[in-house]
Amino acid sequence: MKKLNKAAYLFGTLFFTTAFFCNAQTLLQADGPGNTYELINTVLAVGKEAVETPDCAHDTFGRHITEVMDADLNKYVFAFSIHVIPDNDRCQKEDRQRLEIKTYEPSPDHLKGSNGEIVTYQWKFKLPKGFQPSTSFTHLHQIKAVGGDDGMPIITLSAKKGKVNKLNLVHDNTNIVASADLADFENTWVEATETIKVGAQGSYSMSIKKLSNGKELLSYSNPNIMTIRADNTFIRPKWGIYRSLKKMEDLRDETVLFADFSITEETN
Repeated sequence: MKKLNKAAYLFGTLFFTTAFFCNAQTLLQADGPGNTYELINTVLAVGKEAVETPDCAHDTFGRHITEVMDADLNKYVFAFSIHVIPDNDRCQKEDRQRLEIKTYEPSPDHLKGSNGEIVTYQWKFKLPKGFQPSTSFTHLHQIKAVGGDDGMPIITLSAKKGKVNKLNLVHDNTNIVASADLADFENTWVEATETIKVGAQGSYSMSIKKLSNGKELLSYSNPNIMTIRADNTFIRPKWGIYRSLKKMEDLRDETVLFADFSITEETN
């Protein structure tokens, strides 16, 4: 097992100040096999648990998030591995599977988006060739709210099976605001950049580009959109694989690669 490599990530150490704004950036980067959960926890929720896995139902596999060397990026990345059987949702629900990392209440304030703040999330991911999503939901990223009416996500980036499989950007769990063919995302590294001004009348933008040539595969921008509900305390990100098991025959075992998670918060 490796020791945590402090040079492999920066934890809220990049600060840029002007007369009016302060920016804090936090990076989570893979640094080699071993202690993967510990690395994630140290960055996203110091002293707490920022990893949600089906390990309890499938302990013979071992940890479902590992670090592997990627030939395309020429560096270590995070591998999220999910299995149709026996993985579930943390041994709490059997009709779905969850393998996600997150920020949440115990996370530092600069990793939580509050009213009036501008937060930018950036990350890379790679879907395997032939990735098979559910007809119900297969979320790869969520923006969740905490406090009050916080059951449904504010934003989801979700793959969905259909006549043509799609990658959908969904607002308030109901409205598909942008969509692209899922095949365009398979077997290629892409980088997502998401910027949110937190507010009942906030703003939102998402852009996903291929790393190989910079081609934009999905784009959306709205200068006046709800990004936090009136009774919510803050918003927070989640990344990984969260999928329905209602039609297990549609699914297969998958490994999705993630790299270079970045959270940048701008505050007045």
